[in-house]
Parts: sequence; C-alpha cells; structure tokens
Amino acid sequence: MNNLREKLADLCHRQWSGWVQYMFSKGTYNDDGSWTMPAWAVERWTRQMDTPYADLSESEQDSDRREADKFLAIVSQERDAAAAESEK
Repeated sequence: MNNLREKLADLCHRQWSGWVQYMFSKGTYNDDGSWTMPAWAVERWTRQMDTPYADLSESEQDSDRREADKFLAIVSQERDAAAAESEK
C-alpha cells in the first residue's frame, strides 16, 4: 500500500508542477522577482475553480478525465502486480 501511496503522491506532484509551469508561462515576471497573472487568466481560472465539475464544459471535463486516467493507470498497475504476486 505504501508503494501505491508514493506513486500517487509522485503523480500529484508532477501534475501540480506541470500546472505551475504552465501557469507561470502565461504571466509576466517582474523586475522585482514577482509575477503578474494576466487578467484573462484570472477570469478563466477563477471561473473554472468556482464551477462544480458537473457544470464544466465537455472539453474541461475531458481535461479532468485525462488527469483522472493517470491515477487509474497507477492503481490498475498496482492491482495487477498484487494479483500476480498472490498467484506465485
């Protein structure tokens, strides 16, 4: 179980890191080291974070489903490995 937890935690970190890289690529780095998010991004991402999953557009739900599929793949691999180990 601990191995599964670590794999899922790794995925969470990679998803978060990828999101932050994407988000920072859309803004502007300021001379003082701060970063400014463009107004369009504030509007879009605020709308998305305030919208329940069921009310997101189909393309937004598809994006979330692709992320969920990554979790399912890890769980499936772990389940299959455990089943193979128990058959030995």
